[in-house]
Amino acid sequence: MGELSARQQKIVDFIRGFWADRHYPPTVRDIVSGCQISSTSVVDYNLDILEREGYIRRHSGISRGIELLAGAIEPGIRVPVIGLIAAGSPIPVPSTDTWDTTASAETIDVSPDIARGKRDLYVLKVKGTSMIEDLINDGDLVLMQAASTVDDGETAAVWLKGEKEATLKKVYRERDRIRLQPANERMKPIYTRPENVEIQGKVVAVIRRVG
Repeated sequence: MGELSARQQKIVDFIRGFWADRHYPPTVRDIVSGCQISSTSVVDYNLDILEREGYIRRHSGISRGIELLAGAIEPGIRVPVIGLIAAGSPIPVPSTDTWDTTASAETIDVSPDIARGKRDLYVLKVKGTSMIEDLINDGDLVLMQAASTVDDGETAAVWLKGEKEATLKKVYRERDRIRLQPANERMKPIYTRPENVEIQGKVVAVIRRVG
């Protein structure tokens, strides 16, 4: 990674703060406004440099397709990477009935701006593409906060007790059932009984490694 100009560092800081506040990336126009830059073309020019230097990744044709890579995150809080989570069909996990947050020696440094003082954080590796429309893709890392409940529409790590499997989905309560909704129009939701569901954490941020 090369040394950034003051403007490029300001853009990186803005993207990081935007992610921390809203849990999704800014548009180019958000950056124009937030960084007080004169035009979208100036932002595009600097984003191209940041992508070339490995700070971000851009998805063409998506208005919020700016992804902050792990190399742009300042060393900060060390968080354990504790296993796989399925963003697709549920997959068995290597534990009896819950995640073991002490089992893995692998860790990742998370910026305090992203952690925002949250406790009980951990990281899961994503397998599958059911959350791709939320920019959570196969091989990504998701920063999670341990939680036993989530609001409707929040993305959570869900343990299916009867199947002894885990999945990453948006959670919705519907009368006498729970709908686990993918963010991929090609995939169908999972319906299950409330007593079969154990919420184990909610998504705080998505992190991609450089390389």
